Amino acid sequence: MKKLLPTLLLGASGFSANAQTDSTDTGKLTVSGYIDSYYLTALNRPKSGNLLGVDQLAGRAFDRLTDQFALGLVQARLGYSNRKSDLVIDLTFGPNAELGNFGNTTGALNSFRPQSPYGAALYGTSAAIKQAYFTYRVTPKLSFTAGQFGTHIGYEVIDAPVNYHYSLSNLFNNGPFYHIGLKTAYAFNDHTSLMLGVVNNWDNLTDDNKQKSVVGQFSFKPLSTWTVYVNWIGGSRDDTYLNSLVSSGTLPAMFGSYSRQLYDLTTTYQVTPKFYLGLNAAYGRYYFDAESATETAAITDQFDSTAPDWGGVALYTSYAFSDVLGLGVRYEYFEDKHAVRYLQTSNNSVTVTAPITLAATKLIVKPEFRFDASPDKYYENSGGTGRKTQSTLGVAFIYKY
Repeated sequence: MKKLLPTLLLGASGFSANAQTDSTDTGKLTVSGYIDSYYLTALNRPKSGNLLGVDQLAGRAFDRLTDQFALGLVQARLGYSNRKSDLVIDLTFGPNAELGNFGNTTGALNSFRPQSPYGAALYGTSAAIKQAYFTYRVTPKLSFTAGQFGTHIGYEVIDAPVNYHYSLSNLFNNGPFYHIGLKTAYAFNDHTSLMLGVVNNWDNLTDDNKQKSVVGQFSFKPLSTWTVYVNWIGGSRDDTYLNSLVSSGTLPAMFGSYSRQLYDLTTTYQVTPKFYLGLNAAYGRYYFDAESATETAAITDQFDSTAPDWGGVALYTSYAFSDVLGLGVRYEYFEDKHAVRYLQTSNNSVTVTAPITLAATKLIVKPEFRFDASPDKYYENSGGTGRKTQSTLGVAFIYKY
């Protein structure tokens, strides 16, 4: 006890000193953002004028409109950092902001709002929030983050200036976009770190069933130019859409008893200062709690499996000819044969992009060609009927500040 008291007093005085230091740490405020727009044409000339396919499934995440100039997203991002903490307020507006926040659907508190052209009505000003979180560093190695933050799953992000390609992959489109919750990260050293957290499932502004999901990420750098991320999210009854089918009576109650796991691997390798390689692979599966042979048969009849899964792999490569011009290729295979995500088929795609960087890196023009092929007649032709392939040619205009 005699040894403990001086220790506590020293700890208290240390805390006071830190608090005093923190009070004089004014930190730094940053303002950034971007706007993007695009024009593309589909060589298959879909009758509907969009790229969602004959069944209006999400074949493309954001760049959906053909033969017209289309606005993508407008971002205003505020950041504040000092020695112990960071704050991010990331606001977005426009069609892609609504599509990226599709989980913020209408409820009892705002049933008066009109329907959005992209689906259910959104929660007022909450629809403009892409990220809103703070991070507190307990030590240089240990930190906590709370609020709404972009998902750790996957290779690509919503922000057009960050991605090499303007058109987003099916792996991105069929995974989570954001989470709301609490996570902690610990850096073991300069090469290895671990993140764990608890969130309101996938793309949920509010938790509809009080069942939380657990997230995790293990990252390491075998080389200064090579980084590997092993990602995971898992939970029980965490699919809001599937839950809505059960609550509406479209599916029997037994379909509401399940768990879902998603595993994701992302790695980047800067082979030379000009040549780059990347890879993203993901695998997800639903596990239904069937309690009888009848329930097992019903689940099999609905999904053609008692544990329906989905997944895919995407390979990335790019070469910088100069500070102005580059060329990149993405190949992707994605499979959702059990129709548990959005694509509800299998698909091969190749995307070729040649970004042109101007105005001291502020302006990026991205000419892009993409070819998609499916064994099913998923895509749309000029007569409004299905076909197995789709080719698009377009250009995106991005200005960042």
